[in-house]
Amino acid sequence: MLLAQISDLHVTAKGTRLFDRVDTPGFLVRAVAHLKSLTPRPDFVWITGDLVDQGSPAEYANLREILARLRIRWALMPGNHDDRANLRQAFGGDGYLPRDGEFLHYTVEDLPLRLIALDTLIPGESGGMLCPARLDWLAARLAERPDAPTVIAMHHPPFATGITEMDAINCANGSALGAIVAEHPQVERIVCGHVHRPMTVRWNGTVVTTAPATAHQVALDFREGMPTAWIMEPPACHLHYWRPDTGLVTHLSYIGDYGPPTPY
Repeated sequence: MLLAQISDLHVTAKGTRLFDRVDTPGFLVRAVAHLKSLTPRPDFVWITGDLVDQGSPAEYANLREILARLRIRWALMPGNHDDRANLRQAFGGDGYLPRDGEFLHYTVEDLPLRLIALDTLIPGESGGMLCPARLDWLAARLAERPDAPTVIAMHHPPFATGITEMDAINCANGSALGAIVAEHPQVERIVCGHVHRPMTVRWNGTVVTTAPATAHQVALDFREGMPTAWIMEPPACHLHYWRPDTGLVTHLSYIGDYGPPTPY
């Protein structure tokens, strides 16, 4: 199974740009074309939050129009730039988001990997968390299928990355999540977004990765107290390749035209 992950799309309304400079809808168009060009094509595309920039209906309408071109099965989840009500209004009819309740978490049960999406959104805040209700929901879902290889997706990473300004707005209670994950060895991977950079860490008996963004990236800066800055490094996505005999292998796939492969 090939599971593609794109993240932090920050799509704006049609005819506008992020920061009046970055054409995030255009970057997503290129990401969609990239995913469709892969051989083999991904079996599933997971979109891990910050789908749009302001959470407005016009942005979600633009996002849906672009994603309609994908023609690969996909699902999305909220990030801190999203609005639950407007997101549910735009995508609630697709069948995987819960029709009611406060949180937009769900499972996908019909793939070789079991997928669990967690909603870490705190309305009006940049950081995220998993409250007791959300943690209980996750624990119950993991207990249902202890033998099913499982990938968890969440927008905010639950670990410290070393980029201090981003760490101040990650998943605030990652240790509580870690205590649950440590009891469930079927969790093959936790995949995150939010930090606009690819990262990997061994964490509570599993591996956690963060995906780059489809447009602008966060500048890599380990100095204490430095403000977060964005940089136009190449956009990219993650491809998580699953085989039962090897487990999950994650590849970074750059989005763009870099010429044809050249034989050695």
